[in-house]
Amino acid sequence: MKRAVNAVVVMVMAAVLAAGCQTFGGRSGELAIDDNTLTGSVKSKLVSERGSNLTLVDVASKKGTVYLNGEVDTPTHKARAEELAWQVAGVKNVINNLQISESAGSPAMPETSDPFGASPR
Repeated sequence: MKRAVNAVVVMVMAAVLAAGCQTFGGRSGELAIDDNTLTGSVKSKLVSERGSNLTLVDVASKKGTVYLNGEVDTPTHKARAEELAWQVAGVKNVINNLQISESAGSPAMPETSDPFGASPR
């Protein structure tokens, strides 16, 4: 009797696992992840990134495509945000609309005592 119950439990678990590995289209091997979960996972990945300010990146997703919007400080941060988005399971495409902040690229003006930039005599 115990063996019969164990066999039924194993068969039910196998059926549940097999069904869980199929998408709505019926293809196995892909995970069907809803857009809210996908967006949350990408945001979490960006927030956890150390050394770059990716917490303000706006993330949206639709049908597995992730959209990154907003401003970042450097081209390296823009590329890193896209790279992190691709690392999330279920991402099918990434549209990187991030802009490089203009204030990050402008050089600082040298300080002088003369507002016209003349050198001291």
